[in-house]
Amino acid sequence: MTKLVAIIQLLTAVIMVVAAIATGINLLLISTRPETISVVNAMIGQGVLIVCMLAIANILFRKGLTVLKAGSQSDTRSS
Repeated sequence: MTKLVAIIQLLTAVIMVVAAIATGINLLLISTRPETISVVNAMIGQGVLIVCMLAIANILFRKGLTVLKAGSQSDTRSS
């Protein structure tokens, strides 16, 4: 069961990175618009969102990788 949770954490981390990249592309497309307060608000909001998504992806990736490594080491010891 712990391996399943670890794999789900790794997949979620990959999905978060892809979403952050898509948000970054959207941020670049928004930056070409004429500068108004709503465009600036969207740029600031998306910048914060990208940072948060990358931080969560980093945490999930490290936790998932740690659990998978611990599980594989216990499997080799029991064999």
